[in-house]
Amino acid sequence: MSFSTSLSGLNAASSDLSVTSNNIANVGTTGFKGSRAEFADIFAASPLGTAANAIGSGVLLSSVSQQFGQGNLDFTENTLDMAVSGEGFFVLKPNQTSSDLLYTRAGAFQVDQNGVVVNSAGQVLQVFPVDTSGTVTTTSLSGTVPLQVPNTVGTPQATSTVNININMPADVSPALSAAALDAELAANPANPAASTYHNSTSATIFDSQGNPHILTMYFAMTNDANNTWDIRSTLDGQLLTSTNAPSAEQLDFDTSGQLDLTNTTDGGAIVYNPINPGNGAANIALAIDFRNQGNTVTQEAQGSFLVQSLTQDGFATGRLSGLEIDDQGAIRASFTNGQTTELGKLALARFDNPQGLRQTGNTSWVETVESGTAAAGEAGTGNFGLVQTGALETSNVDLTAQLVKLITAQRNFQANSKAIETANAVTQTIINIR
Repeated sequence: MSFSTSLSGLNAASSDLSVTSNNIANVGTTGFKGSRAEFADIFAASPLGTAANAIGSGVLLSSVSQQFGQGNLDFTENTLDMAVSGEGFFVLKPNQTSSDLLYTRAGAFQVDQNGVVVNSAGQVLQVFPVDTSGTVTTTSLSGTVPLQVPNTVGTPQATSTVNININMPADVSPALSAAALDAELAANPANPAASTYHNSTSATIFDSQGNPHILTMYFAMTNDANNTWDIRSTLDGQLLTSTNAPSAEQLDFDTSGQLDLTNTTDGGAIVYNPINPGNGAANIALAIDFRNQGNTVTQEAQGSFLVQSLTQDGFATGRLSGLEIDDQGAIRASFTNGQTTELGKLALARFDNPQGLRQTGNTSWVETVESGTAAAGEAGTGNFGLVQTGALETSNVDLTAQLVKLITAQRNFQANSKAIETANAVTQTIINIR
């Protein structure tokens, strides 16, 4: 009896050593959760119960229990390195065609050759789909989609409106002749004489193929008594014309220096006739809008011609310039043309009993009956936690504690070995009795 009892102790100590050794081996594994060996004693029992003087029959390994405590965060310089501060798990699929779901705390991701975000094992990171405003359209795990990073953004968009917010100096003198400016631009639109206008500014706009063009606006004070400025525009050195006769585009200011939309051409949004960019793209139909919703175009005395903002609504095809992931898990891509695209929102899952999850290797788990069904959610809600980008969750193994446990397991093994040795000596003594 003592042999089998001590043998069970050896097996238990060996299991304890194995669990501790596995923890130590994974102390540097991202997202790893340590385990502990849990034991129970053995008693022989009959239908009538256990005798009051019964001696135990040893020990058995009752469970290897995973410990899902939070690991420390190790900050990196990679945007696709992510960690969850909370109870949530990242959701993965083995590949793009699989319907199986995996769960992990290891957030080291990268982009594969197809632009899909995967981990080192090729498992695909899942996100909740979003609309153009970034609002999640479904929070069901069955509705998640792979995170796909586009290399370019859409098709080019031709500029249709230029918005400008400026201050015109009120103390300009002398007033210039609009006719002289028109004559100069007719003769030399690419480089008119500076004496025919007071100020100018330029903006880059785009045609339907995404090609850039230079829009230049010339401003001349033509009637200081009525606070009137004439504006003329060229595109790549070609004079733009409008339907106004006699081709007069004017800004008119009231006595307080505010733009007078009643007397300003086209009510403050000057519309030009379409112009051929000359490269096979569609004609550019352009409007220059001085209204700026708040009508902040002014004529004030503080002296300088000041362009406070100058924007346009066209863009070329853009190349990916970066990814941004906020602590709520929202993912957006930015492009070289200044556009941004909402890509999705990280799908997180949590379990009522994470210790019931089954390990599958590669620091990932699958749900079981014991773990309960995965509850899907977004970062920043409930107990799912927040997402930290540019960081990885390290193993939650305490190396010092594991080394102490290693010594304890070794002592237990030695003690059970000694018990077997003693039982063997007793048995040998009995055998040698004559």
